[in-house]
Amino acid sequence: MAIKRRFPAPAFCFGPLLWLVIALFWPAPGRALSPADAAAVVKAEDYLNSIQTLKAHFIQIAPDGGNVNGTVYLSRPGRLRLDYDPPSPILLIANGGWLIYHDKQLEQTSYLDLDSSPAGVLVRAAVKLNEGDLEVTSIGHVPGMVDIEVIKRGEPGQGRITLSFSEAPFQLRQWQVMDSSGQVTTVSLSDAHKGVAIDDALFQFHDPREGGDADSGR
Repeated sequence: MAIKRRFPAPAFCFGPLLWLVIALFWPAPGRALSPADAAAVVKAEDYLNSIQTLKAHFIQIAPDGGNVNGTVYLSRPGRLRLDYDPPSPILLIANGGWLIYHDKQLEQTSYLDLDSSPAGVLVRAAVKLNEGDLEVTSIGHVPGMVDIEVIKRGEPGQGRITLSFSEAPFQLRQWQVMDSSGQVTTVSLSDAHKGVAIDDALFQFHDPREGGDADSGR
């Protein structure tokens, strides 16, 4: 039987993000932002909400400085796949309400409710960075870039994620996660393509021990 548990933070991009639990609450107003900052948040939300599909290369830098490469596939709403290049044995899939972490080498599989994971923010049907369960805590502007830091509302000690966007063209270029212990993981995207055809089969997970898949709710 597959292991259903909160898995410890592995050396991959969403590991530390699992310390930042994103739960669903009734909508609440966000913090007051300056007009320029509010415009940046709206632009970021519009960009994220414009994504139907996306494919990109990624480089992840772990807290210890180690790095790993791979390919990310995103199909909104609700579906995500991260393929890590060899020799990494990790596969991460979101579909059917689950965020599924599979270690091919250890033959271990863990399941997390997608709505309880910050990975779910990127594949929500409607992304709102400063409403409901999310709150923008700071915005940084440097030439050509804007950084938006987001926390779970009312629980800043749980961790934070910073989304970095280029301004011309406006695209998500990087996210950086600080977990509850202060460990930082950075993920940078390159060669990103929106609106590409992505095979639905990429978002199915067949557990080698059970024969289930993510679309069947396991």
